[in-house]
Amino acid sequence: MADGLRRLVGAESGRVLQEKLESWYRDYEINSCDQNLNRCCEIIELNSEIQGQLFTILNETSREGGHYAGVETIKTRLLPWLGTCFSCATSGRLFETNLSLTQKERQLRELASNQTFQLQELQEELTSTRLQLSHVQQDLAKTQLALEDTKTKSATTLLAAEDEIVQLKAALKTSCAQEKDALRKLDRLNDYEQQIQILRDEISILDAQKSVLQSRFVRSRSPSPRHSESKSPSPLPLRSCSPGRARRTNASRRACLVARFGDIYAQERLDAETDLRSYINDMERVQRIIYIAAVESFHAAKTAYRQFKIRVRDTLALGHSGPESLEDAVLDYIVRHEDLYDVQASVNEVIRSMNINPKISFPPEIDFIVISTLIRELCRVAFSMQTLVPPLDVAFGIDGELFSETKYHRSFESDFTAALVAYHVWPALMENDVVIVKGEAVTKRGALWSHRSRSRSRSRSRSTSPLLAHHLSRSRSPSPLRSGSPRSGSSPRSPAHGAYWKKGPCSPTLLPLLVEETDETLLVFLCKMDDILGVKRFPVLSGV
Repeated sequence: MADGLRRLVGAESGRVLQEKLESWYRDYEINSCDQNLNRCCEIIELNSEIQGQLFTILNETSREGGHYAGVETIKTRLLPWLGTCFSCATSGRLFETNLSLTQKERQLRELASNQTFQLQELQEELTSTRLQLSHVQQDLAKTQLALEDTKTKSATTLLAAEDEIVQLKAALKTSCAQEKDALRKLDRLNDYEQQIQILRDEISILDAQKSVLQSRFVRSRSPSPRHSESKSPSPLPLRSCSPGRARRTNASRRACLVARFGDIYAQERLDAETDLRSYINDMERVQRIIYIAAVESFHAAKTAYRQFKIRVRDTLALGHSGPESLEDAVLDYIVRHEDLYDVQASVNEVIRSMNINPKISFPPEIDFIVISTLIRELCRVAFSMQTLVPPLDVAFGIDGELFSETKYHRSFESDFTAALVAYHVWPALMENDVVIVKGEAVTKRGALWSHRSRSRSRSRSRSTSPLLAHHLSRSRSPSPLRSGSPRSGSSPRSPAHGAYWKKGPCSPTLLPLLVEETDETLLVFLCKMDDILGVKRFPVLSGV
């Protein structure tokens, strides 16, 4: 008995039965009907094994107790239990139990069908997701192929571009080398041409000497006393002057200087405007300053060129003996040594002239040294232009002059219906009164009077202009027409004339104020009107 009980305890059949029951309870709702029945049959089989072992132990225990030991216990407990389990009196309970099991099986089948349907839906979704994933993978593969193709094409294009760049660089180097060779050959050709010209001049001189000698020889062979008395030695012919390097390169230097003048207008002038606009807000004043700087630069450069030319002529005249003339030698020397020109002195002279100019003198907010770069370039170009034959110069212009289409372009802020120039922006370039490069000017209506009012508000004490002083100094003979007496036989003046001249002669005390307020050109015009109309409007100007 003890051995059987020990084997039952060692087998742990009760613990295994409990674990199976707990596992079945946890998975009951998940398992299908067949799985639950299999679990139940397994538990029943395990329970029957345990019951078999227990009945074996019960048999052995009752056998050890003898024939009468344990009879009461078997009668009171075992036999009634066996009768209860195997009797037919409990058939109603079994029916109810079967009914409840049937309902539970139906519920389990419904749950299983729902789970199967959900599982099918999930499988369908998984299938569609897999299809979408396959499409995305195919698109990704196509994109990668396109990207690789683009990379290949880009690499090919880059290689082709690099090859083309290498070829262009090689071609550029070749062209540069060819240009250098061409320039070298051109220099040699110029030297050869110069030598050929010198040789031609020497040949012409020798031919002249030969002709003179031949004529002397002929005369010596046929002497005449009368002719010998009156014969005087014939001088040698003068040397023919060959043009120097400056005259031979005159056309190329002229083209370069004209182009440089245009570059200064397009670049340095705009830079100077930008520098001045940081100090002066008035654009008109800025443009006036630049125009005056250009005109003064040419004036200073011409003065410096004349002085430099005088010094060179005095120096070369001491030992000049070449085939070319002294003027050509002087010009050639100046062209070759333009670096000796003291451009800084001309810049200082231009700034000094601008400081005393009554139109722009002494601006309180700026010093003209800020545009020294523009002035320096203009002085250099103007000095080089004086070495041309004929020299180039800027056109003379005054405010209020009649606008000329051949000399100037109208600025964009101009009044295109106005005929008078309000102020100049850039001078025109002239060659013997012929316009080479047009300048720029601003035309406005009433520009003459607006300029006089502005200049009077800015100006300090001024001296009388040369034009007005010359007009004041003119002496005129008195005539009855100027004395105010009516002319005989003359028709009466028009109402407009009467309205203008009806106030009679102007008082001499008002003349300085009138001179200061009235433009000089208008005063001259009024004086001429005095002569024509016979009215003594300005007695001081009329010489009375």
